Order: sequence, then structure tokens, then C-alpha cells
Amino acid sequence: MMKHRQTRRQFLKRSAAAGILLLAPGRWLAQAAPAKRSAADQVTLGKTGLKLSRLGFGTGSDSGEVQKELGREQFNSLVHYAYDQGITYFDTAQSYQTHTWIREAIKGLPREKLYIQTKISNPGADPLKAIDNFRKELDMDYVDSLLVHCATTHNWDDERKKVMDALAEAQEKKWVRAKGVSCHSLPALHRAAEIPWVQVHLVRVNPQGAWVDTPKEDWNAKSDASHVPGVVEELKAMKARGRGIIGMKMIGNGEFTKAEDREKAIRFAMQCGLLDAVVIGFKSTAEIDEAIERINRALAEKA
Repeated sequence: MMKHRQTRRQFLKRSAAAGILLLAPGRWLAQAAPAKRSAADQVTLGKTGLKLSRLGFGTGSDSGEVQKELGREQFNSLVHYAYDQGITYFDTAQSYQTHTWIREAIKGLPREKLYIQTKISNPGADPLKAIDNFRKELDMDYVDSLLVHCATTHNWDDERKKVMDALAEAQEKKWVRAKGVSCHSLPALHRAAEIPWVQVHLVRVNPQGAWVDTPKEDWNAKSDASHVPGVVEELKAMKARGRGIIGMKMIGNGEFTKAEDREKAIRFAMQCGLLDAVVIGFKSTAEIDEAIERINRALAEKA
């Protein structure tokens, strides 16, 4: 029987597939398999250089009422459970009134490993004082990112200039590591993508179009899948400018009660290539486990 000789090209191709590299005659190195990506990965938030877990724990379901209804003990336990699963990003806001809840829940956890994001909506007469008060409520020297909350108009940056100036000053004082905005309309989202002041975006996005931004300057405007392309275009513009981008409304503001809808939304978020991280409001360990499982599966499919 004739033996077929293997060409060098065929040999190298098969060796690479087997995870072996040829360095020099007689010298070999096992090639490491690509690391599996997961919900617990520490990802970089745009050009900020800041790290946070790919999946974040939100405390704003129904403006925070869902989390507060758990009671302090159960909420604290849920936060620690999330941390044990690799979730280090926790999202709160002035309007949720969960600053003190986060403060108590993270006791015993290493602050340097956490990413805490909050948002300002009612700054009062002195926005800088309000920001300082956030630090006191959270009992920490700094917050990782602080966002202008719920921008809806095309000129929100003019309307909230005083707050933006205070945020810039807070960043200089190292009270805030990154600043940004949470938008709730396409005009506001478009403006946010344009202005250099924004470092971090919190964007409503899911393929079904539930609660995503619309052309109306109204955060509560009825939306559907026809509005998703507009959101995606703004996400692309943000990505091109190196912004940090976090997706929210992964569960359609809690409307995705069917498993297939949650699967579709999370797969879109993980595979669109436009989001650094996502945040989901949790009320149980089962919801955390499910989100992690779906995210890990979606990432594996894309690999």
C-alpha cells in the first residue's frame, strides 16, 4: 500500500488545530485554547480604562420598589450571592432611593473590586453638594460612574449644563471616575453620541423594541421593534468614538415573561458587538442564575 506523504503546510495546519505550534526544529509549544467568555468577565468600559463585570445587578426595577420589597436581609443576601457568582457591577440611582441599601449590602466586600454606578436626577440648587451627599449615602470616597439620569430632549446638555459642570468638577476632585448619561429618547441619544463630554452611556436596547428609545422626547412613549435600528445606529456612533456602553432593559422592563423573549434579548446583547456590559434588575437567585446561563451560552455561540 502506498503511503501518502504529508506536506509541511498540511502538517502545520493539523498541528495548529491540535493546539501545537512549531517554534524551531525539535521545539514545540502547546497553544492555549481561547479563553471562554462569560457573564463574570471583567470587561473594559470603552476608553475609560475602568473594569466591571459584563453582567451588572440593577436596583431600579419599578424605580427600585421591586428590590426594596425584598427587605434588607434578603436584598443583602442577594447582592452577596451575585458577587459570589462574579458580578461586581452594581447599579443604583438617586431616584431609586437605594444608595443606603447598596451601602449596607456591600459591607464586607472589597471596594476596589466593585464597580458602583449611580445617577443624578434632582440635583437641587447645588449639584456638587448633591454628588458629595451621594458619596456619604453610599459611604465611599468615590463612585465609579455617575450619570445624568433620564435625558429625553434633543438639547438636554443645555438644560442640564449646571449638573454637567458639577459632574466634571466632581471628576477632577476624584469623587467620580467616569461621567455620562442615561437616555430615554432617540433625540437625547443622538445628542449624547455627539458631545465629547459623555464617557459612559446607559442605553435601552433589546431586539423586540420593548421600552427602547423612540423619536418622541418622552421616556414613556410607546415603542416597538421598528425603533431598534435607530438605537443601533447611535450605538455604532458611540462605539466608533470609544465610549463606554452599557445596555439596559434586557428583560423589556420586566415584560419578557416568556423564556424565549429573554433568550432572544440576551443573545442580541451579547452578539451585537456594540455593548461592553449589560445591567438587569434582579429579585432572586434564580433570575441571576438564568441570566448568567443565557449570557454564557450566547457568548459561546459567538466564539
